[in-house]
Amino acid sequence: MDTTRTNRLRRPLLAGTTAVAAMAVTVGFMTAAPERATAATGPKLSLVAATGSVTLTSWKEEPGVYLDLGTYLTAEGRPLELKVTRKSYKDPVTVTQTVFEGGRSKAKALPPGTVKDFSGLPGFAEITVTDKNGKVVVRRAESFCPNNASGRIRPDAPATSKYPESCPTNPFTLGSVWGVEKGWAANTYAGSYTDPVKLAAGTYTAKVGVAKKYRDLFGIADKPATVKLTVEERSWEDARSAAAAEHAGHGSAHQAPAAHAGHGAGHAPTAAQAGAPQTSGAGPSYNVGHGPLKAAPPALPWALKVRQAGRAGLQAAGDTPGQTDGSRKAPALAPRSARPTGTPSVPNVPKPDLRSLPAYGITISDGGVQDVPGKDYLAFSANVWNAGPAQLVVDGFRSPGKAKMDAYQYFYDAQGKQVGYTPTGTMEWDPRPGHVHWHFTDFASYRLLKADKKEAVRSGKEAFCLANTDAVDYTVKNANWHPNNTDLSTACGQENSLSVREVLDVGSGDTYTQDLPGQSFDITDLPNGTYYIQVLANPAKRLKETDLGNNSALRKVVLGGAPGRRTVTVPAHDLVNAN
Repeated sequence: MDTTRTNRLRRPLLAGTTAVAAMAVTVGFMTAAPERATAATGPKLSLVAATGSVTLTSWKEEPGVYLDLGTYLTAEGRPLELKVTRKSYKDPVTVTQTVFEGGRSKAKALPPGTVKDFSGLPGFAEITVTDKNGKVVVRRAESFCPNNASGRIRPDAPATSKYPESCPTNPFTLGSVWGVEKGWAANTYAGSYTDPVKLAAGTYTAKVGVAKKYRDLFGIADKPATVKLTVEERSWEDARSAAAAEHAGHGSAHQAPAAHAGHGAGHAPTAAQAGAPQTSGAGPSYNVGHGPLKAAPPALPWALKVRQAGRAGLQAAGDTPGQTDGSRKAPALAPRSARPTGTPSVPNVPKPDLRSLPAYGITISDGGVQDVPGKDYLAFSANVWNAGPAQLVVDGFRSPGKAKMDAYQYFYDAQGKQVGYTPTGTMEWDPRPGHVHWHFTDFASYRLLKADKKEAVRSGKEAFCLANTDAVDYTVKNANWHPNNTDLSTACGQENSLSVREVLDVGSGDTYTQDLPGQSFDITDLPNGTYYIQVLANPAKRLKETDLGNNSALRKVVLGGAPGRRTVTVPAHDLVNAN
């Protein structure tokens, strides 16, 4: 089915943040317990509740209550590991489970249709809410992302989970890995992938179970978790007044609502977060100009930190827009202290492979900050990703007083030792709202092609700061499931920086969203008809890659309407029907 967009994209007005009431998360099941017998081929999975009762807030300014009920899927003996892939956009998404026989791992194909996309297991959690009279007021099923890592349930469990921190939502994702580490628990709450429910203030009983097809598939016992639910009604104005009173009485600001981001992203950021879209990290992360779509629910330790510290405490810990947990800055991403020396060389070692995804999020725009009356713009989101098998590592070095940095690409051997480098253009400071960071020039190019594939319009944007916003394919060789620079604060530098390091990890890509200044096409004078949006990686071929023949991706669009009221129809791209 084609998708016709007639609405004009405008920069969203910011609403206040939403929140959940601080609830007592009693993780009594996280105590030491004897190792239970496990099946030889897979993990022992159980559904548990962190606490017998939760209190949720129904904000008057919000459409309802988000059912974060504190239920978790635990894995013991073995991890639950699923690999989700598609051969191409012409093929359906399939899933295999990693099981063990005779001490060796093997892939077990799950039934066709088990998953529809890469956002999680559909219809996994079945939720029933009854009022005090026993009447069912909510009955729904929600998807479950196994990557909602929520912490350990046993003291002898691995200290960290090896699995990624969220399930990707980019419509052109190619491969993902989902898992619940052994001795760990994953939150079954669907977060921003679900809708709120209307519940009046009062007390309820919530029952959460696992759908029968998944109980049969993974051997999960039919033992639903029951939670007493209390719903409180509040308004943002009441919360602000309470925060002001607390600040006056205790000398410390505890702004409320306390960042609904504490139990999953997908809601309005504060004014300080400047309307930037969420990233794919498990914690909330606001990246101006970068994507992709919604974030998975956060890890339990982060949720607890939010509730215990309050927003003021988090800001004191170093939180800023784009850096949300006080620990995102990655020391490993620091550039070298000086420019490389010696003779430049491009050794015969693994190199990155930059590829483009087809454009998406396509709509008619007013041009964002340009907003010229009578002008029509075609806006879109674009992603360039690294298929590996090596990272793309680019350092920029600035001579004192110079406006630009000189950029160098680095090469590494199998042991991670730097064995070569080559000059690769420049980096420039972009002071515009929505940027305000260092861009590596000539990383990608956006062009609108006519039906005969000849260029009609070229986007003015060709310089980028690299950040691993999207997990495009975590099944490729050497994919890094835990990239560090997932937001702009980690790699893009400050105006007074002398040097920066920008890294695009294997398996990850960087999405620039449709509202980014300078990215859209001016289509005011173009006739109606068929066109193609081309996303072209490494257009000047300055970066050294394993393959330069796969850098282009095309997305068909059909322009219509009249000047000032243009429309765009976006046909499906093979099986991907996302505009």
